[in-house]
Amino acid sequence: MKQVHDQEKEQFKKLFKQEGIDRFEDRFTVLEAFLQTEGHVTADELTLQLFRNGHKLESEFVRETLKQMCNFGFAHQNRFDSGQFFYEHRHLGQHHDHMICTKCRRIIEFENPTLEALQLQIAEAKGFHMLQHRMEIYGICAECSKTREKRLPLVMAKPGERLKIVDFSGGASARLRLTAMGFRLGDEIEVVTIQNTGQLVVAVDFKRYILGRAMAQKILVMPMKR
Repeated sequence: MKQVHDQEKEQFKKLFKQEGIDRFEDRFTVLEAFLQTEGHVTADELTLQLFRNGHKLESEFVRETLKQMCNFGFAHQNRFDSGQFFYEHRHLGQHHDHMICTKCRRIIEFENPTLEALQLQIAEAKGFHMLQHRMEIYGICAECSKTREKRLPLVMAKPGERLKIVDFSGGASARLRLTAMGFRLGDEIEVVTIQNTGQLVVAVDFKRYILGRAMAQKILVMPMKR
């Protein structure tokens, strides 16, 4: 990896000087700090790392440099579903995809040659010339799964999750109301979306329902293994 990083630094020097980019030494310092990171980093996180290393650079300058590094192909920008921009290395000839934990926000990189070949095969079968692609898999990582309760209120579930209804809380009146709405023990339920208001849109038997947080708290579920 050191050899790759040395090549990146030499190409950075050549391209940035060739284009007459200002404050070159400071921007090269940003590159060196960036190459020391593993995984994904925000502009603010990189600014903090630089400060800890004794470099007092403005966060806006670091953000601008990262954008220039993306333009020149040294970095890649990802937004995922959090809305926040993350930056990662873009080493030539290398590609990977991502799994994102919706609970702890951990980002896991993975490579699978069989999957890459299958995507090319599918594109060719459709007469599609693929230039680039990105795969993002959202779910719950192994560490979060270990600490997660096996039985939990529906309000704690995540969008896209499929679960099984195992019980109702809140007494007979709540049970009757939920049953009248169409929810029954043993039903498979899918969390479609969670609104900013806290309301959940869920699906049972291909029918959508809107639940407030209070009612979703009364439906006890267990994750279904796929």
